[in-house]
Amino acid sequence: MKTRTPHTHRELELLHVLRRLGGTARNSDLAKTLGVSEETVRRTIKSLSSSGAVERVHGGAYLAGAQGDPSFFRRIAQHSEQKRQIAVHVAALIQDGMTVFLDVGSTTAYVAEELRRSESLTVVTNSIGVGQTLAGINGNRVHLLGGELQSDERGAFGHVTHRQVRRYAFDMAVLSIDAISARCGFLYQSSLEADLASVVAGNTDRLLMASAHFKFGKIAPYAGPEPRMVDLLVTDEAPTGELAKALGQWGIQVETAKAVEAAIG
Repeated sequence: MKTRTPHTHRELELLHVLRRLGGTARNSDLAKTLGVSEETVRRTIKSLSSSGAVERVHGGAYLAGAQGDPSFFRRIAQHSEQKRQIAVHVAALIQDGMTVFLDVGSTTAYVAEELRRSESLTVVTNSIGVGQTLAGINGNRVHLLGGELQSDERGAFGHVTHRQVRRYAFDMAVLSIDAISARCGFLYQSSLEADLASVVAGNTDRLLMASAHFKFGKIAPYAGPEPRMVDLLVTDEAPTGELAKALGQWGIQVETAKAVEAAIG
């Protein structure tokens, strides 16, 4: 049984930052916010985990009892090397000064981290995490869409979100997906995500899908944007077979990201 002990000043600081960041964060984000090393963050998290105040996952932590957030954070931690690989490639396609939409996907969260190096972006998002990552960085302007908050996705959805997103004209929209099918195209587990993706697709000059190869050939219940609206798929391994043929027929350019030296912790 975990026993409660008085928290140190460092532990209290880290708990405060976790609450401010919505209940979850990666070690790298906590280290930057607190102005300490990631090793110090890891030691503090280990101590807080022993007392039952937080739960540890690979590369970060979440507040114990944080409803909805654990499932999202675990998705971010999974396949982190491939997601960062894709994110580095996607970020290189986004030029300073662009107006960009980023959704709530875990791969998109890595794209947001890479865009901290960019300047004067106008970023529109329904993701709490993306907004926190980019607001106030290098002259970037962040517009966080309203709507009904879905805690398991840490983002807003619904008709209010759709109405607001139609006000913008995007140079590029970066969307994540749950599956890609040669027969049905780009698929989602959530109808809310699929609906918003379809609305965004109609308001962008260039529509980019970011997906690791393990989603190829998978299925999900809800179809997103019409495949022929998609301009580019960025992935970590090139698709083959029927999927490669279908992507060619839809006129979708495929770019394979190169491996990066180190993954975000």
